Amino acid sequence: MTSINVKLLYHYVITNLFNLCFFPLTAIVAGKAYRLTIDDLHHLYYSYLQHNLITIAPLFAFTVFGSVLYIATRPKPVYLVEYSCYLPPTHCRSSISKVMDIFYQVRKADPSRNGTCNDSSWLDFLRKIQERSGLGDETHGPEGLLQVPPRKTFAAAREETEQVIIGALENLFKNTNVNPKDIGILVVNSSMFNPTPSLSAMVVNTFKLRSNVRSFNLGGMGCSAGVIAIDLAKDLLHVHKNTYALVVSTENITYNIYAGDNRSMMVSNCLFRVGGAAILLSNKPRDRRRSKYELVHTVRTHTGADDKSFRCVQQGDDENGKTGVSLSKDITDVAGRTVKKNIATLGPLILPLSEKLLFFVTFMGKKLFKDKIKHYYVPDFKLAIDHFCIHAGGKAVIDVLEKNLGLAPIDVEASRSTLHRFGNTSSSSIWYELAYIEAKGRMKKGNKVWQIALGSGFKCNSAVWVALNNVKASTNSPWEHCIERYPVKIDSDSGKSETRAQNGRS
Repeated sequence: MTSINVKLLYHYVITNLFNLCFFPLTAIVAGKAYRLTIDDLHHLYYSYLQHNLITIAPLFAFTVFGSVLYIATRPKPVYLVEYSCYLPPTHCRSSISKVMDIFYQVRKADPSRNGTCNDSSWLDFLRKIQERSGLGDETHGPEGLLQVPPRKTFAAAREETEQVIIGALENLFKNTNVNPKDIGILVVNSSMFNPTPSLSAMVVNTFKLRSNVRSFNLGGMGCSAGVIAIDLAKDLLHVHKNTYALVVSTENITYNIYAGDNRSMMVSNCLFRVGGAAILLSNKPRDRRRSKYELVHTVRTHTGADDKSFRCVQQGDDENGKTGVSLSKDITDVAGRTVKKNIATLGPLILPLSEKLLFFVTFMGKKLFKDKIKHYYVPDFKLAIDHFCIHAGGKAVIDVLEKNLGLAPIDVEASRSTLHRFGNTSSSSIWYELAYIEAKGRMKKGNKVWQIALGSGFKCNSAVWVALNNVKASTNSPWEHCIERYPVKIDSDSGKSETRAQNGRS
């Protein structure tokens, strides 16, 4: 406890060093100025200022010009007006036993198996993965796969994605009262399902967006594509003034469920579930008052130049020609290494001076005394960030980031709860996590939230937002009817959850 108090004192002194020095100096100057008389002011003018007007005038003009130039050319703020997470209908809820039945039916319906599915070893493997995954019994599966026999068709896949996107957008437009024709920029990301016409074209057609909308469709960019889409929309909003940007993030399960025997490809079946999010951004100054957040930073890191990183998540055919996504055993190490590189870029942007000094001192110490100092100092990001939204890619990913960032259980509560309630919804998971924090009533004015997304390639992307007000849960929040039951206690070894919710800090 003493060491914690000392560090907090150090942090306070360094962070407020300027104020601690400035105010005494200001008091001294004010005391001196108070004693000045009219004769002293006349003497100051005639002795110093009158003979230096040639120098002072250009300096003053340069200062005014520089200030005006800075104000005119600086990027305009990007506001998050509102967002909406899709909540599938209750009849799509898929318990672990129901998911196992889906796997069985999909494999049985495979023409190459002639209607039989006798090998039970794969079923035991999938059940073990499911039970240790951290997912609960209220996640959602696609309607096409819940039927018997399952509909693993292009039409069923399109129905799934359209239901998610249209459902999220209808709720978003209802909550914001924004006319779809006011949307100037549209970015849709779906990694595995990209039909023609594109999903962005489907949005334009369904909601009758205007003909000059700048639309983009991002594919094949994995679970981190949600932050990539936000970053792209941000750059476009810096160029195109006084407009709205609409970002839609989702993934498709129906078309990409794996029916083969390759175990590295089976794992993804156990983690991914139906979900999606729609986000409304604005660069209009008048929207600041009604917006929830302002975008502070986006940082993107790509380690795809390394072969191990590039191949750790890869879509392809197995030895029997069945398509699936394989997850290598290196994925946890690759994720940890990529996150560290992302943090190395983001840290200097958000960390307080006190943490930067400690890191610099240990960095130089390790260079000079390699034998005595074995590890670099790990900055305390909780001094700069109030809330963390770590991509709910799986229990192992959350565990690694919790350890590497030195976070407490409550810091990853939103991620674990989202994984348990909704599963891995790919690029939209960070928005379900943000909705969780809001539903708990924890987002206060001035709080900073860090969204960390990981994806194939391999990529780690970060977005940092600051709350403009005390943020309340949105209407029709996905947590509206279940937030009081979270967090649930997850067994650290088996991944199973207790049925009774544990009381969380509010």
